[in-house]
Amino acid sequence: MTNQATLILIKPDGLKKSLTGNILTRLSETKLEIVAAKIARVSKELAEEHYRHLKDKPFFEDIIKYIRGELHNRHKVMALVYWGEEAITKCRQLAGSTNPEEAESTSIRGSYGRITTSGVYENVIHVSSDEKEAEREIKLWFQPDEVIVSLYPTKDVVEKEKKIKAWG
Repeated sequence: MTNQATLILIKPDGLKKSLTGNILTRLSETKLEIVAAKIARVSKELAEEHYRHLKDKPFFEDIIKYIRGELHNRHKVMALVYWGEEAITKCRQLAGSTNPEEAESTSIRGSYGRITTSGVYENVIHVSSDEKEAEREIKLWFQPDEVIVSLYPTKDVVEKEKKIKAWG
């Protein structure tokens, strides 16, 4: 068996409902390693790129508002990279079906998810669907230096005059 990486997002509704600890406890059942973690503000550009495969769907604008925290007044997500044997399969099984009403009641989405009256799946967690999507998503959400294992090839780049925030 080869090691895989998967992106996990604890979505704004999961943070608002203080489910982070519960979700991380459930994910610990996988015996996988967390190799990257952060709380992130989700820009419109990041949200649209993350969900680009849904851009033609009628609910696209709602899902962008959802992941950006506009529906829950929690403008952040917890982004994590889980790594290890069969990471995608293990995490997707624990997460359950995307539709919370179809998810096993013992799954994370079955336990904590809901469908809003407007039809948005508030399913508290995102897990990459396959290895190709995992790589695309991890590269969207994390820089190579933020991940403690070498998942994908990298290169050294010299940036000039990059304005960054520093502690005062």
